[in-house]
Amino acid sequence: MEKNCLECNEKIIGRVDKKFCSDHCRNAHNNKLNKDNTNLIRNINNRLRKNYRILNSFPLKDGKTKTTRIKLLDKGFSFDYFTSIYTTQKGTVYYFVYDLGYLPLDNDYYMIVKRE
Repeated sequence: MEKNCLECNEKIIGRVDKKFCSDHCRNAHNNKLNKDNTNLIRNINNRLRKNYRILNSFPLKDGKTKTTRIKLLDKGFSFDYFTSIYTTQKGTVYYFVYDLGYLPLDNDYYMIVKRE
């Protein structure tokens, strides 16, 4: 029985259960299948990495510092992307990007903290 490659439609030589003629065709086929999901995930991860680099660019003293919303926005920070939310017993809400977080304060100030 003759089988053809799912990607390039060339004749497959080898094992009976082979679906692709080469690693290149297998990778190309799977990349096409996963393209939409991969792009979405890649874009979100890039945004999270950028937010992390921005938070990490502020020097911390005793694990925290203060900055303004404008300074964060000027560096390209996006408040829509974070990895977790931590609510204290008093009801204070911290937004974290991995181990760096920020707390909205009054007058458009933010406290940046590092989780130990």
